Amino acid sequence: MTDVAVLGAGAAGLMCASVAAAHGRSVMVLEHNDRPGAKIRISGGGRCNFTNIGTSHRNFISRNPEFCRSALARYTPRDFIDLVDSYGIAWHEKTLGQLFCDGSAQQIIDMLVAECNQHNVGLHYGINVRRVTKTDVFHIETTSTTINARNVVIATGGLSIPKLGASDVGYRIARHFGLSIVPPEPALVPVTFDASFESRWGALSGVSVDAVVSAGDAVFRENLLFTHRGLSGPAILQASSYWHAGEAMRIDLLPEIDSQELFPQPNREHRTVQNVLSTLLPRRVVEHWDDPRLQQRVDQLSRRALADVLAAFHAWSVQASGTEGYAKAEVTRGGIDTYELSQTTMECRRMPGLYAIGEVVDVTGWLGGYNFQWAWASAVAAGKALQ
Repeated sequence: MTDVAVLGAGAAGLMCASVAAAHGRSVMVLEHNDRPGAKIRISGGGRCNFTNIGTSHRNFISRNPEFCRSALARYTPRDFIDLVDSYGIAWHEKTLGQLFCDGSAQQIIDMLVAECNQHNVGLHYGINVRRVTKTDVFHIETTSTTINARNVVIATGGLSIPKLGASDVGYRIARHFGLSIVPPEPALVPVTFDASFESRWGALSGVSVDAVVSAGDAVFRENLLFTHRGLSGPAILQASSYWHAGEAMRIDLLPEIDSQELFPQPNREHRTVQNVLSTLLPRRVVEHWDDPRLQQRVDQLSRRALADVLAAFHAWSVQASGTEGYAKAEVTRGGIDTYELSQTTMECRRMPGLYAIGEVVDVTGWLGGYNFQWAWASAVAAGKALQ
């Protein structure tokens, strides 16, 4: 018998376990991999983008967009930075408030494990949970034994990156207890196109462009990357979380550049339009653009024609056929419906003693450290409630 069984030794699970144990609970963590923190280890190119200093509830997608506000307000990026600093882990800020370790992501894993060890959390690896039931307490059936717990925390993550052991066990447990699930989908994922797109643009694989990408009402300005199968890069990954099949993405390849600025004296500009545009965009992109006016000299075109040429670069509409799926998705959109949970404690309203935190919940952050901050904040909310 244990007070708390945490299912999953990822970011949220380890954080929750250490907080609950620090408040006097006996805690056991059950992880099906042979070591903790699989997704932490590969995040941020191996340096772990562990938070974003600009985090607010507006950086998250959920059917209940206000749900994450409480937990995020009570455990902020500054709180996690203080924990990182207390372990002497050096870090740096990149663009847009993203914080990374100077060294390895393993430092964050080691820190979380040290926090667990300090408070006598039982860390158990290679444990496959088959199902969870409840009588007076919860019964966690694994492939080798049954563990009894007064409280269970689902911290099993989503379906993204299956090669790291992602599974649907968290959703199955939630469904067993009658909880609603917002249908999971890949998010922060490259998008793919049909054969005609590949034949025209595939040769640009590896080319990166500063762009503004829009999907639905969301707009992101970061790099766009051409791939063999479609488009990727931070701007596309961000927009993919808002994209739905059948919708077009809108791309501005010349953000904040207008015709007057690019061609201030068109009558005196003897270069071709293509050569002028190649000072702003990779030449290969301009060469692949299907507009014969690009081969003409600027002084041979009217101001209206020049504006029309640029308008096409500002409003490139692309119709994706799909995504690279969970194999390339950084996170999972959807999950356990937040209307089933208390926003202050993360406890299931209809099943006292059952909690859900992190990626398994229908709260999906933007690219850039936001999903880790949700993991920390939701974990602390649950961990403190488990006093």
